[in-house]
Amino acid sequence: MNIFSTSDLNVRTPVVGWNDAFSARIEAMDFKPTKPDLFAAKLADSDLGPLRLARLTSTKTLIERGEAQIARRSPRSYLIILLIEGSGEISHYGNTIAFDEGDMVLCDSAAPLTLNFGADVEALLLRVGASTFKEHCPSPESFCGLALRGKSGLIATATAMTVSLFNEIEAELPGHYQERVARHLLDIIATAFTLALPQPSPQSSIVSGRHANVKLFIEQHLRDPELTPCMIASRMKLSQRYLRAIFANEQETVSAYILRHRLEQCARQIGDPAWAGHSITEIAFGWGFNSAPHFSRTFRDRFDMAPREYRRLKLNEAEAKSQVALGRPSNHQIDSDTDESEPSTPLQTGSSACADPSWRPVARCRVGSDDHGQGSLYG
Repeated sequence: MNIFSTSDLNVRTPVVGWNDAFSARIEAMDFKPTKPDLFAAKLADSDLGPLRLARLTSTKTLIERGEAQIARRSPRSYLIILLIEGSGEISHYGNTIAFDEGDMVLCDSAAPLTLNFGADVEALLLRVGASTFKEHCPSPESFCGLALRGKSGLIATATAMTVSLFNEIEAELPGHYQERVARHLLDIIATAFTLALPQPSPQSSIVSGRHANVKLFIEQHLRDPELTPCMIASRMKLSQRYLRAIFANEQETVSAYILRHRLEQCARQIGDPAWAGHSITEIAFGWGFNSAPHFSRTFRDRFDMAPREYRRLKLNEAEAKSQVALGRPSNHQIDSDTDESEPSTPLQTGSSACADPSWRPVARCRVGSDDHGQGSLYG
């Protein structure tokens, strides 16, 4: 059993050293605590046949796996996260969900991932190579970014088995049993996902697989302003008609899916105290939006308030929680009015060859000094 903690780093802010160690042992990720000077974490990990098992404890932090980490081209793998204590929020494969103690989430290393833990947390991590996991779960992409709620049925059994197994590893499980036990655990976990979450019918398995691949492509290129149904169809060598057919069973079109996911990512950062020093424009344009007025309009449509109002509300909520945690009630109100100005005049875009009726180009906008409105190509 290998054990590493931030206390092993004799530096004032150990986040960089911790990120390097975690990336080398588990997967390339960036821990971004709100208060780096107070960040503390510990990782105990060991191999179990084809699995890498780890127990992570950490103070409040944001964890991201983005383009820079994915670009390192390490072999594709799946990460199973089992929350032991605490609660958090995960954004992955186009889903943003809350998960609590006992819940289990499956993540794909090929797709961007964001974990947000608002308080101290303890979790078990199981990392397994993609080819190995697909021997037990043929279509893992169907389950990525979805949570198994861990208080009933086979999910509770898988959770208890995982915790017990980690304790056995700490007590040095005999080596000749490790491969067999690891495979048995993967079977239990794969069966739990299959029983708990919708499984595509045999007739639709090909379409379902391509749907998962399209969602993965969108995840990987969400920050690209040129991401459109036309671009997706061209890069994935699909007709636009077939692309629409893949999403036919969804409650939204390809363009609506892209817009919703971008808005969710922007809302997450706008309301995060760690991003309080970044303008709303910077955040929105960082997620592929390029028309300030259109962003303001679509954000208000989805969240029933303007971006600056949303920021003020979320930052005040975070401040209140922080003061309560310190035992001090607070009437402090954060004023975000300085983050708002009139949207700059949008610039005219070029024409699009896309024939998807669900997509329409909108005006572009230069990145200016405005901090209120933002926009996107997707309406």
